[in-house]
Amino acid sequence: MEKREESEERLSRPLIALAKAKGVATSYIGQQGEYIEIDDDVLIDVLASLGVDASNEESVEAELRKDARNRFERLIPPTILHIAGQESRVKVNHGVFDIPKATLELEDGSRYAGELPGVAGDGAMAQPIDDRFIVNSAIVIPADVPLGYHTLHVTVNGRTESATLISAPAKVELLDPMKHGHLWGWMAQFYSVRSSKSWGIGDFGDLKTMLCESKEKTGSDFVLINPVHAAEPCTPLTPSPYLPISRRFVNFTYIAPEQIAEYERLSDEDKAQVRKLHDSVKALNDNAEQLDRNAMWDAKMPALWTIFKAGRSEERQREFDEYKQQAGPDLEGYATWCLAYDKWGAPTTDADSWVKRFGRESDEVRQLREQYPDTLDFYRWLEWIADEQLDEAQKAAREAGMQIGLMADMAVGVHPLGSDVWWNPERFAYGATVGAPPDFYNQQGQDWSQPPLNPNYLAATGYKAYRDIVHGMFAHAGGVRIDHAIGLFRLWWIPKGRGAKNGAYVYYDSAVMMGILALEAKRAHGVVVGEDLGVVPDYMSESLAAHGLLGCAIEWFEQRDGKFRKPQDWRPLTLASVTTHDIPPTAGYLNYVHVKLRHELNLLTGSYEEFLADAQREHNALLSMLADGGWIKRGWLNNEAEHEQDLIEGMHRALCASPSKLLCATITDGVGERRTQNQPGTDNEYPNWRIPLADGEGHAVSLDGLFDNPRLRSLAAVMRGEK
Repeated sequence: MEKREESEERLSRPLIALAKAKGVATSYIGQQGEYIEIDDDVLIDVLASLGVDASNEESVEAELRKDARNRFERLIPPTILHIAGQESRVKVNHGVFDIPKATLELEDGSRYAGELPGVAGDGAMAQPIDDRFIVNSAIVIPADVPLGYHTLHVTVNGRTESATLISAPAKVELLDPMKHGHLWGWMAQFYSVRSSKSWGIGDFGDLKTMLCESKEKTGSDFVLINPVHAAEPCTPLTPSPYLPISRRFVNFTYIAPEQIAEYERLSDEDKAQVRKLHDSVKALNDNAEQLDRNAMWDAKMPALWTIFKAGRSEERQREFDEYKQQAGPDLEGYATWCLAYDKWGAPTTDADSWVKRFGRESDEVRQLREQYPDTLDFYRWLEWIADEQLDEAQKAAREAGMQIGLMADMAVGVHPLGSDVWWNPERFAYGATVGAPPDFYNQQGQDWSQPPLNPNYLAATGYKAYRDIVHGMFAHAGGVRIDHAIGLFRLWWIPKGRGAKNGAYVYYDSAVMMGILALEAKRAHGVVVGEDLGVVPDYMSESLAAHGLLGCAIEWFEQRDGKFRKPQDWRPLTLASVTTHDIPPTAGYLNYVHVKLRHELNLLTGSYEEFLADAQREHNALLSMLADGGWIKRGWLNNEAEHEQDLIEGMHRALCASPSKLLCATITDGVGERRTQNQPGTDNEYPNWRIPLADGEGHAVSLDGLFDNPRLRSLAAVMRGEK
C-alpha cells in the first residue's frame, strides 16, 4: 500500500514534535499525489527562521520544554477570534484557587456593558510551573459583542493580561444581487490602458474614466485590476505589481498630475512647465510594443514637485495633516525609505548598502530626515495624493451605479529590500523566502524572493499589520482579490541557499485572517475573492467557501481527468473567467501563442512537438465541449481563423451558463489582444508587465473610445446575456 502519512517512529522524534508544535509541516502531498517527507536539515533551517534553535538534540529538548511552558505561562492567548452573534469561550490559565475576572474595552474606547461570566473548567492539573499547578477555566464572550477590534483584559490574583479580541462575521456575505444571480465585470492590467491624457502609462485618472465608462457603456459592475501597492520613488521602477515595496500603501507613480487640486494654484509659467513635461512623453501613449515606466516617471516626478511646491490652502493642509496622523508610523517608514533611496541610492543586498547598515533608530536615518524635511514631506504628500485619487475613482464608480466598483488585488508579499521589511523587520521571518514546491509548471519549484510574515508576530500583535493592509485596500475598493489565497493557511518557506524544492510549509491561523477579511468586507459592503488555482487540499477549498470567500474558475483550467467540465458543474462561489494574466488572452491562446513563446524562451521540459500536441488536444477538447453545449457552432471549427471572435464570445457565453456568482471578461479579449502580460518562469527574457493594450493587428488601443469599440461592445452584450 502506498505510504500517505508519517510513521509512528517518525512522529515520536523530538525534532518532528517541535516542528509540528511551531506550525511547520513535516510532510506534504505533492501535485501528482506523491507523499513527501521534509528532510531534517530543512526543518532545522525553517525553525531557525522562526527563532527556534533545533541545531542539536539538547536544543530541541530545551525548545520543547520552553514551548510547553509558554503555552501555560500566559493567562490568555494574545489574539482571540470571536464570531459575532455566537457565544464563545476564552480559555484562561491560572492557579488552582484563583478566580479570573474580565472586562472588555470596545474598539471605540468604551467599555462593554454586559457581563463576562467565568465558567469553571474540569479542574484537572494542566502543567506544573514554578512549584504550582496550572488549571483552566473560561471567560464567556457573549453573542451580542459588536463587530470590531476590541481589547479583552483578564485579571488573576493581581496580574492583568490583555488580548486583542477580533469580533468578526461568520463569513463574507454575498451582495444582494449575487444571492439569486450574478454580477459581471472587466479584468484589466490598468497601467496598460492609456488615454490621450496619460503620461505613457495608465494612471488613476484613467482608472476613474475606465470604471465610469465601463458601467455607463457596457453595464459592468466591477473592474478587477492589478495590485497598486507602493513602489520605488526613483527609476528604474520594478515592472511587476506583485513585488511591491509595501502592501500598506499605494503606488504614487499612478498619480494623474493635472487632477490634483493644487494644480489649479500653479502660475501660468508652472502650468506650462507641467504641460511641457507631459508632452515629452505623450508619444509613449501610442507605442504598442512596450511600456516605458521609467521615462514616464522621469517626466512625471518633476511635475509633481512643481505642484507640491505650489502649496495648499488651509483646508487642504488640514486634510493632509489629518492623513499623516491617521497613517501613523507606517507612513513615516515608507516616506523615510523613499528619502533614503532618493539620497543614498537603490538598496542592494551588499553588506555596505544603507538598507543593511541602518535601521529606523539609526542616527544616520534621523540626520537624513532632519537634513531633508521638504523631500520627506514630499513623499508623504505623494502618498496622500495617490490615496486620494484612488478613493475618487472608487467613489465615482459607486456614483455611476456599480455594485462593486474597483476590485483590488493583494500581492502575496513584499520586496525583501522594501520599506515594510526595512522599517519593521520584526514582522518578518528571516533566513527564508516564500515560493512554491515543484509542480507541473516548474519542476524545480519557485522562489518568489519575498520574506514571509512571521505568524508568531502576527498572533502576538493582534494581526494589526495584516488588518491595516486589508483595511487600506477596502478603503478604496468594493472587492479584494487575494493572490495565492492558500497563503491564508500555509506558505512554502524556502531556507536561504537551499533552493525552491527544499522547503517546508508553515501554517498560519486561517480562521483569524479570514475573520479579518470578513469584518473589513462587511464594513465596506464588499466581496473577497481568493485565488485558489493549482493544487489546493480539499479542506482549504471547503474552508474558503465556508467563510464566504469566492474561489476562481478559469475556463481553460476547468479540467478533470483530461476532460473539460461543463460550466454548469463549476463551483457557485467563484469568480469565473476564460483566461488569466499568466497565460495569453483568448485570441492568443487559441492560436498557441503560449506554446511558441515557451519554446522560444527555452522553458519547455520536453520537446516542442510534444507540448504542441498536448496544447492541440486541450484546444480541441474545450471547443468540442463548447460545441456539445451549444455555446459555439461546430461548423466554426472548420475555419477557426474566420470565426475567432465567434469562438471567443462562445467561450464567454459558457461562463454565463455557470452558477458562478461573479463573471469576468478581460479588456484584452474585448479588443483582440494576443500577447500575454506575464510569462511565469522569466524575468527580463520577456517584457513581463510591460505590454501595452493593443488589438489583434498590433495597433495601440486607447482608453479614448475603448468602450465604443464594436468588438468589445459585442463581448459585453454576451456578458449581459443578450447574445
